[in-house]
Amino acid sequence: MKRNHTEWNGGLQTEAVQLLDEGGRIVVCPTKVGYIILTADRAGLDRKFEVKQRALTKPGVVLCGSMDQLRSLAKLTPEIERFYETHWEQDVLMGCILPWSDEGKQFLPNDGSEELVTDERGTSCFIIRFGRPGEYIAKELWDREKKLTFASSANPSGKGNRGVIEGIGEAIDAEADLVIEGDDYVRSIQPNATPETRYEQGVMVSFVDASGALVPEQGSERSVTPAPTVIRKGIDIDKIMMNLSQQFNTWDYRHGEYY
Repeated sequence: MKRNHTEWNGGLQTEAVQLLDEGGRIVVCPTKVGYIILTADRAGLDRKFEVKQRALTKPGVVLCGSMDQLRSLAKLTPEIERFYETHWEQDVLMGCILPWSDEGKQFLPNDGSEELVTDERGTSCFIIRFGRPGEYIAKELWDREKKLTFASSANPSGKGNRGVIEGIGEAIDAEADLVIEGDDYVRSIQPNATPETRYEQGVMVSFVDASGALVPEQGSERSVTPAPTVIRKGIDIDKIMMNLSQQFNTWDYRHGEYY
């Protein structure tokens, strides 16, 4: 095994927590759909963008290890909160585009991270249930010291990692301070999938309009716009669209609109 590699231990990878605590570090971690790069500050974000050769206009995502953390960071309506709670209870990977709350912004590192974590509208993608290896890390950092965990896929921009550690690419492999191997875990989430049918990403739903303001609550009304919009398909798209149909009378599907 390579010097910076370790096998996922089935629980909290404390060495990953320690590295992210140090600042400027990047860690590769398995998820339900493949591998991601974790970091916790501007220096780490800069390293992540450079090694991925990713445009700075594409913000990273915010990993939430608990519903309490999500409530502390993002602006939510009761309808959006219930929608998240449904997927938390079902253990379904999902990310939503939301504005930061005024209170939530206070938890962003005061080092310029906000520039790379939010888009021009001031929104970010807040992700839940992304997989136990990373969930444990994000929850530990938040519970201990209210430190945020940012992430993006661990592969050259525009290329998938196929859910195997070899797919992260030589540059990321060499640059990462720690690579947590977990091919068996990734494979266990979609055990019957083929390389052609497996999902390499999670579903993303936008709950904001073009200016970044939250969509209005619908209640029992119909044809309320702007409405929730699926902007990226991925694993469990069928479950998430069913939940949208059960909780909202109006929603849209526009894959790829955000990017």
